[in-house]
Amino acid sequence: MRSTLSAALAAALLLAAGAHVRAHHSFPAEFDINRPIALTGTVTKVEWINPHAWIYVDVKKRDGSVENWAIETGTPNTLLRRGLRKQDLPVGTEIKVAGYQGRDGTAKANGVNVTLPDGRALFIGSIGNGAPPEPK
Repeated sequence: MRSTLSAALAAALLLAAGAHVRAHHSFPAEFDINRPIALTGTVTKVEWINPHAWIYVDVKKRDGSVENWAIETGTPNTLLRRGLRKQDLPVGTEIKVAGYQGRDGTAKANGVNVTLPDGRALFIGSIGNGAPPEPK
């Protein structure tokens, strides 16, 4: 009984670890350095989760319709060290985001900078894994 429980627990831990590894990716695998974006929009949701936090922004298109963009950022801990807190991005806040669009052409991007209403511009990108360096 004890060995069956141990084997089941070990299998569950291996599956969980594998899911985490599959979820993490390199920048060039998912985003295109040749597709820079500059968006201005309203925060609709923030997911302060690992391995990357996500900011969701409603952006008004030229035709007047609204498109919701998912912006991948660095880890929550990294964002905190750079001066960005989840409380800085309440729903309804207008922000500017610069980054790179996903390879699949959808409304998904890897964020590089965010500019908050108070004028603070903060680096929100990931470092390493082929990501572009922090702007100087």
